[in-house]
Amino acid sequence: MIVGGIIGAVAGAITSRDLPAGIFGNIIAGLVGAWIGQSLLGSWGPSLAGMAIVPSLIGAIVLVLIVSAIFGMRKTK
Repeated sequence: MIVGGIIGAVAGAITSRDLPAGIFGNIIAGLVGAWIGQSLLGSWGPSLAGMAIVPSLIGAIVLVLIVSAIFGMRKTK
């Protein structure tokens, strides 16, 4: 969970977007992003706690962008 939180926080910092639920949102985005990234891109590059860092970070960035776009559209309507 700690690595997932770090990956989610880094993805949020890279995209300059905040996720709902604060630290819990970062943990969820990091874990789900790691799963998505490793499923689509494989397990290459450096690994920490069983998560390949680069694919996990890419997956988390994509997830943060999608979630923030969905919640951004919900607020405007």
